[in-house]
Amino acid sequence: MTRISAERIAAIEARREELQRAMSAEDLPPEQFVQLSKDYAELEPVAAAAKEVRRLRDEAASLEQMTHEADEELRQMAAEELVENQAKLAEAERDLALKLLPRDAADERPAMLEIRAGTGGDEAALFAGDLLRMYQRYAENRGWRFEMISASASEIGGYKEAIASVSGSGVFARMKFESGVHRVQRVPVTESGGRIHTSAATVAVLPEAEEVDVQINDSDLRIDVYRSSGPGGQSVNTTDSAVRITHLPTGLVVIQQDEKSQHKNKAKALKVLRTRLYELERERLASERAGARKSMVGSGDRSERIRTYNYPQGRVTDHRINLTLHRLPEILEGQLDELIGALTSEDEAERLASLDEA
Repeated sequence: MTRISAERIAAIEARREELQRAMSAEDLPPEQFVQLSKDYAELEPVAAAAKEVRRLRDEAASLEQMTHEADEELRQMAAEELVENQAKLAEAERDLALKLLPRDAADERPAMLEIRAGTGGDEAALFAGDLLRMYQRYAENRGWRFEMISASASEIGGYKEAIASVSGSGVFARMKFESGVHRVQRVPVTESGGRIHTSAATVAVLPEAEEVDVQINDSDLRIDVYRSSGPGGQSVNTTDSAVRITHLPTGLVVIQQDEKSQHKNKAKALKVLRTRLYELERERLASERAGARKSMVGSGDRSERIRTYNYPQGRVTDHRINLTLHRLPEILEGQLDELIGALTSEDEAERLASLDEA
């Protein structure tokens, strides 16, 4: 465990006092007050954690001194309180260390959820549909907004591809560990022999970009319009409402045809494109910062098999942290907090360990 120095704790508390004084200054311009308030709001939980660590350390020093007193009863009482103090201090120091870890600037952003059927044909498409419903229920459980952007349905149900926007408090922070290959083991409805098949679907969770994050030049885009077709498109296939946008510098292609309005389809397609470009830039910067090192949790490696849903045994296994839960029906109903909480804790532990090694 990284031990935060007394000097750093003092500096944190001094910074809080400095911000308090600056905010109370007379004739402070509104824009400066807003910025100071934002800085103070971000620092306050860190300063509170630092204060608690300092208090417990001071208490420990006093108790330690008392264990050397002449009175045996007093020594024994101090020793017992010191044990309790050390447990509280260890927890407080961990809490402070976590609050001092660099934050992912995208954690509070909405997320773009993309699910694609992988190996397994129709069964993979049905599984992709199951995953989409699972995440939709999870979003509902947390009070988030879940909006379908586009979907390509398969002939027997499920989806070849589905894209949704999820917005609310801390969406990307909770959802980012879901990126990767999800595998299902079950007897397909189309299987008459009762044999278990293995299929897969790929999930990508990207932080949504705002217009200020990604500047797209019109000259970098090729926009094609055509008549919609396939499920959901029959009612609009008499007009050129579908939109295909190609980003020439990267080769990224986004197709949108779910809306009856060409204008709405173009707006949705640009939203998806902006998010994908933003993620490309995030990955480039992360690669520069981290070099070849990849985190065990949340590496974003799309080829990585991250989780298996085994229907005959009613279990879900997350391979990154070797966690198996025999709660498949509940998890498919969107009860993902135990899984996501374990992944978040593992990520925090690994980042704390990296501080110790630094």
